[in-house]
Amino acid sequence: MPRPLRVAIVGAGPAGIYAADALLKSEAATEPGVSIDLFERMPAPFGLIRYGVAPDHPRIKGIITALHQVLDKPQIRLFGNVDYGTDLSLDDLRAFYDAVIFSTGAMADRELRIPGVDLDGSYGAADFVSWYDGHPDVPRTWPLEAEKVAVLGVGNVALDVARILAKTADELLPTEIPPNVYDGLKANKALEIHVFGRRGPAQAKFSPMELRELDHSPTIEVIVNPEDIDYDDGSIADRRANKQVDMVAKTLENWAIRDVGERPHKLFLHFFESPTEILGEDGKVVGLRTERTELDGTGNVKGTGTTTDWDVQAVYRAVGYLSDELPKLPFDVASGTVPDEGGRVMENGEHLTSTYVTGWIRRGPVGLIGHTKGDANETVANLLQDHAAGRLQTPETPAEEAVVAFLEDKGVAYTTWEGWYALDAAEKKLGEAEGRARVKIVERDEMLRASGVTPA
Repeated sequence: MPRPLRVAIVGAGPAGIYAADALLKSEAATEPGVSIDLFERMPAPFGLIRYGVAPDHPRIKGIITALHQVLDKPQIRLFGNVDYGTDLSLDDLRAFYDAVIFSTGAMADRELRIPGVDLDGSYGAADFVSWYDGHPDVPRTWPLEAEKVAVLGVGNVALDVARILAKTADELLPTEIPPNVYDGLKANKALEIHVFGRRGPAQAKFSPMELRELDHSPTIEVIVNPEDIDYDDGSIADRRANKQVDMVAKTLENWAIRDVGERPHKLFLHFFESPTEILGEDGKVVGLRTERTELDGTGNVKGTGTTTDWDVQAVYRAVGYLSDELPKLPFDVASGTVPDEGGRVMENGEHLTSTYVTGWIRRGPVGLIGHTKGDANETVANLLQDHAAGRLQTPETPAEEAVVAFLEDKGVAYTTWEGWYALDAAEKKLGEAEGRARVKIVERDEMLRASGVTPA
């Protein structure tokens, strides 16, 4: 009797769960069936949604409901608190599975090479996001002494960072933020937030809804300089071709022509300012130098030679995420991705047998969460094509209990899907006591105990 197709997915964020869903909806799921194990480094699933989305975006966190329905399927098991490269290797996975899909995402900051980037007060946005999202592997405190702050970048992460810095702690209290984050934000001294983009309004990578949400806070005054509203032929073409680009530009135009109001926290959106140096004294940030740019007709910009020094005491770099290199896999350092063709991992021009990628580790940290569905569908289609053609390797011990015995023999304190239900209930109970939907548990050992697991 043919056994089910055994697939391991490394990374239980949206990309990995979408891949599991695509497998479950395939013909292979009917005959001979599929058996899927998701391995996740964190004790809890959902990846970027739990540890990369700002806490005041409950709508985006609603995606968890759809992902929940996938993980509820009996063909799927979750092994949380399992670190690929430490707790199990590629060779280990090949011993248990017909194929492995890597969907490990991106959580590190892309490098910005300008003088002063290493000064005290210069921060990566990814580190700040991990702090306010209660990631267990980062410090519990964050220095929020600066009254004037710069945020470099014009994507949604830059908006999240700017909004969290500009809001009051009490505005964020109804969300799931843990006590240490509330206490930290309560001490935040920021009164001015300056967001800088080197190109113009038509080149900003904001989502229209995310941008408009900036103006919803009763404590944040969003300010745009009318001189920054400028378009060339390339920009106009982009607006006509893309409704979202046009919506963002219109929102910025409306803000540029209105009078400045009285809300206490000022959030400035600056365009055509390219950061050239973070200024310091005695090892600490005391300013930011930018060069004014201008459009060149194509939607790109060129420098004008005119510089401005901005009085800020902290700089947050939101210039993109980068994936970590994965042991035993090829890696393109420049793009921060695993080389692939259609989701098949490629090494020296050949497919690394039975090895696949999807999501940000495949194509870089671009697009919205839902965009990884298309990646997952293509990767899974090619995996199943390889399976049908007999190109997958044959595992030594494909029985479902084999990997459980392996992890238990190594003393790995792994969490399960049932454990997530217990952790979820524990966080909701903490929230109930304070009249909130949930309070996120931060410490890894506490997460394990709430999941019914004794820490190793």
